[in-house]
Amino acid sequence: MKNIKFISAKEAVKIVKSNDRVHLHSVAVTPHPLIEALCERGRNKEFRNVRIQHIHTEGPAPYADPELEGIFQLESFFVGANVRKQTQSGYADYIPVFLQETQRLIREGYLKVNVAMIQVSVPDKFGYASLGTSVDATLAAVEKADTVIAIVNPNVPRAFGDAMIHINEIDLFVEDDCELVTAEPGPISETDRKIGRYVAELVEDGATLQMGIGAIPNAVLSMLGNHKDLGVHSEMFADGILPLVDKGVVNGKNKKTDKGKMVATFLMGSKKLYDFIGDNPGVAMQDVKYTNRVNVIAKNPKVTAINSALQIDITGQVCADSIGTRFYSGVGGQIDFLRGASLSKGGKPIIAMPSVTNKGISKIAPILTPGAGVVSTRANIHWLVTEYGAVNLYGRTLQDRAKLIISISHPDHQEELDKAAFERFGPHFHFVWDENDD
Repeated sequence: MKNIKFISAKEAVKIVKSNDRVHLHSVAVTPHPLIEALCERGRNKEFRNVRIQHIHTEGPAPYADPELEGIFQLESFFVGANVRKQTQSGYADYIPVFLQETQRLIREGYLKVNVAMIQVSVPDKFGYASLGTSVDATLAAVEKADTVIAIVNPNVPRAFGDAMIHINEIDLFVEDDCELVTAEPGPISETDRKIGRYVAELVEDGATLQMGIGAIPNAVLSMLGNHKDLGVHSEMFADGILPLVDKGVVNGKNKKTDKGKMVATFLMGSKKLYDFIGDNPGVAMQDVKYTNRVNVIAKNPKVTAINSALQIDITGQVCADSIGTRFYSGVGGQIDFLRGASLSKGGKPIIAMPSVTNKGISKIAPILTPGAGVVSTRANIHWLVTEYGAVNLYGRTLQDRAKLIISISHPDHQEELDKAAFERFGPHFHFVWDENDD
């Protein structure tokens, strides 16, 4: 095991040269000291055309600012809030890709990584450090990068699974004790509670859960306290899961893979969440090629995958990455888990969303807004949930689907949607019978 020699962030980023591609560790462990040092070099015009690559970072993203045009070019796998305006303005760009395949782009050489910038925990006596709260595609970048720069930070939790890497895989070491980026759970609205209640009713005892961060997942989790033997296999989880672990509701007893373990590829939440995964053998932070692989997901029983959408049309096409032509987020892992849940024995793929936007615009539309991307096709959609109910579209005809979807739209918009369906499908639409009409 080699001895660690620490250098400053300014000295470490001198390795970056013009036309390099730099991969940044993501979410809570975004390596801000290295980013700041790199952007200082950029402002001094010490290089040009450095491509920045990451899934989703938290905190400032100065490399995407217009003032550094020509110095940096962001090519993200997901459009986070910190780079959304720059991406929509064309100063940053986006690579559409299933989350599971982000690592493949790196491992198979589609995207050559010259420098990987990461944060790790303090190495143990055997020389192993942990990638902590994010493994995702960063492990692939560590494996393939010409140079790996690591911030050794005591605040990075010592997570197990694929998160463990040996210090021999790291070339340059920087020491820092900055706090990880946190996200405290936000308030849950009455609309969120109604959606959460409908979704919770679909969750069976022994189910394996996949869900993200936000008010709707938290609302769902808050209503599962009387369930039994739930498991977690998800691309991420947040604080909402912790009370269920404390109560013994989440124990993974019914899982077929990683029995008894909670599996994720990244986390975002409070310091309490990060402390929870530290030295916890019950949590496996895994490579995204594993967490989001459809056949791995499908091995577990009753996989209940809860995802959201920006818009859905009356035939079931789901847009989850853009508002018209303006990119808002990304493809992410929605398809990975909708397919995995669909193929799981007793699985339930669910799209859950409010019926209207904060401005009262219906999120259920006759057709998707021109330019909107179809992230999940009609054939991928099973359960759709709004605050007005839950409907199962699987195996239903287009006209059946339209009837069901409109039935859980906001009442203020149902007449307009019904008229659009009539114009689309013809007068027979009003005679389509549903067994629930009796």
